[in-house]
Amino acid sequence: MKLTLAYWILLAAFFLPIVAAGIAKAGRRDYDNAAPRAWEATLEGHRARAVAAMNNTYEALPFFATAVVVAHQLGAPQGRLDALAIAWLALRLVYLGLYVSGRATARSLAWAAAVAVNVWIFVLAA
Repeated sequence: MKLTLAYWILLAAFFLPIVAAGIAKAGRRDYDNAAPRAWEATLEGHRARAVAAMNNTYEALPFFATAVVVAHQLGAPQGRLDALAIAWLALRLVYLGLYVSGRATARSLAWAAAVAVNVWIFVLAA
C-alpha cells in the first residue's frame, strides 16, 4: 500500500503542536529548556493560549490518526477520505488561529466541526 494523501495529511498533522509551541516561544529569549513546563506556566495572553492549543492538538491527534487508519483498513473511498483529511487539517489550523487570537466561541465551533469530520472519517467505510 502506498502513502495516500490522507496519510500525508496525517504526517503533517503531527507538526501542528510544534507550530503552536513555536507561536508560544516566538520572540521570547527567556525560554528554559531545562524546565519547559514551569516556563509555560509563566506565560500569559496569546502565548498561554498557544500552549493550550498545543495541548489540545496533542489530545486530538490519536483520534484523527485512528480514524484515518481505520478508514484505510476498511476500504473507504480514497477521494472522500483525502478530502475529509484535508478538511480536518484546515479546521485544526483555523482552530489554532482562533485559539491564539482569543476568539473562544469561534474556536469551539471549529473544534466541534473538526470532531464531526473525524467521526465522519471513522465511519466512512461503514
